Amino acid sequence: MKKVILSAFMLFGIAFSSHAQDISKNAIGLRLGDNDGYGTEISYQRGLSTNNRIELDLGWRNSNDVDAIKLAGLYQWVWNIDKGLNWYAGAGGGLGSWSYSINGQKDNGTFIFIAGDLGIEYNFDFPLQLSLDIRPEIYLNSNDYRENNFGPDLALGVRYKFN
Repeated sequence: MKKVILSAFMLFGIAFSSHAQDISKNAIGLRLGDNDGYGTEISYQRGLSTNNRIELDLGWRNSNDVDAIKLAGLYQWVWNIDKGLNWYAGAGGGLGSWSYSINGQKDNGTFIFIAGDLGIEYNFDFPLQLSLDIRPEIYLNSNDYRENNFGPDLALGVRYKFN
């Protein structure tokens, strides 16, 4: 029985890995989501191989009360589901700074974080990629910043693919 189960897993793995990957060499666009108050981020992806890439995201917030900037970098593994449809998982981290002035109260600081990433994407035949992912983040040094903003970031990505 163990040999049958092992053989089934091996056949599944071979079949799963035999699909051609459809990751672009470069993609730039936007991640649209809450992202702890940052809203939209500028997003860049760079393909490293047929199933690995890096992603860099820059988010900022400029309002009457709060100013902040955040840079995230992730390493992602990409697996093909069907032609053009992929799922991916990744890990990384980042850093940022924030400041606020509300009703005479002022504070500022910097933070560093580690993050995970899990998502699904579709690459069209023309140079457009749509993705939906969830990115939980653990802040390592700034409880004040995260006090009222705990939870994973759910975002929709829209990117232009190019070589």
